[in-house]
Amino acid sequence: MSTSLPARLRFGAFIAPFHPPDENPTLALERDIELVQWLDRLGYEEAWIGEHHSAGYELIASPELFIATVAERTRHIRLGTGVSSLSYHHPLMLADRINQLDHITRGRVMFGVGPGALPSDAYMMGIEVAKQRDMMDDALDALVPLLRGETVNRKTDWFTLQDARLQMTPYSRPSVEIAVASQVSPTGARAAGRHGAAILSLGATSAGGFNALSSNWAIGEQTAADHGKAMDRNAWRLVGPMHIAETREQARANVQFGLEKWLFYFREVAALPISVEAGVDPVDAMNATGLAVIGTPDDAIAQIERLVGQSGGFGAYLHLAHNWASWDNTKKSYELFARYVAPRFQQLNVNREASMNWARDNHAAFLGQQVQAVGARVARHIAEKGADNISPEILQAMGMGDKPEAAQ
Repeated sequence: MSTSLPARLRFGAFIAPFHPPDENPTLALERDIELVQWLDRLGYEEAWIGEHHSAGYELIASPELFIATVAERTRHIRLGTGVSSLSYHHPLMLADRINQLDHITRGRVMFGVGPGALPSDAYMMGIEVAKQRDMMDDALDALVPLLRGETVNRKTDWFTLQDARLQMTPYSRPSVEIAVASQVSPTGARAAGRHGAAILSLGATSAGGFNALSSNWAIGEQTAADHGKAMDRNAWRLVGPMHIAETREQARANVQFGLEKWLFYFREVAALPISVEAGVDPVDAMNATGLAVIGTPDDAIAQIERLVGQSGGFGAYLHLAHNWASWDNTKKSYELFARYVAPRFQQLNVNREASMNWARDNHAAFLGQQVQAVGARVARHIAEKGADNISPEILQAMGMGDKPEAAQ
């Protein structure tokens, strides 16, 4: 498989988030806000914010409110809904909120969409899980033209639009960027292809998600071609978890803080698949299968290269924010990644390395020129003033030994 990568691979975080119910939820939300500010300072390009309404761990109910808050506290990072559950919202109301965010963030907002991840959310609203993907398709067919500023008339069995349009012309032209969540099934890839939208590959490092990367991309491309659209690999995001430290031993020690609570949530609460069985060492299992990286910056580099090879190329890697480690160690992990991993995939040091190698290749010649230039000045001083104030070390370095008359 041929691969294609942009000259500057982007990095960011996908923040569901995951907070065990043994801590203050208000402080947990504040820490999520601080995480996005930290990513912005470190130069990460994107942060995607989830929407959930049950199960206790994933606390953010409105990604739009969260994005509006962090937009005021950040400067550069782009902010996406990760994802808005389309079956929960009337399309006009959601389009209006996203369009307002597009304006107040001056184009920094991105619109990630999906059917809704937690069956418990759907249950509370009386939505049949089996219908959610069809509802997503219905909503997306309306949202795409609405977010381009077009007028939409559409009637489905769960919403009606009559001469519906946004009051404000979109800030981003022709529209905010739209990304469709995709895991194993072709649902997300087909929806993205139908509208020429981006793919947001959640669970890209799980066994099923990893194996489906290339096939789902092919499905998206074919669907796009069938509808006169085109797919852009640079807009494709892959999501996976990692925690890194200076050594593998330190990384393993760090995640003892919260890894088991995270695994408990996936195994017993969230009704989402997890491939780490109880009773085995989770760090060994996750590293061995590639589900996660718990190790060093070199291990993180290897994981991204593995994803490049499997996918054929993509535009952004998003850390699945997980709270496996303490807050200080979590921030350190993101910092190590920004310092030592991201530059490898962003060509940040190509010119520096070329300059260093050029200077090294010419080191002897440049050193000789430097010695010659300094020596000439020393010799001139001796000729004019004598050598009384010239140290023997300088004379020795200039090849004059203890015979300064050689300079005359």
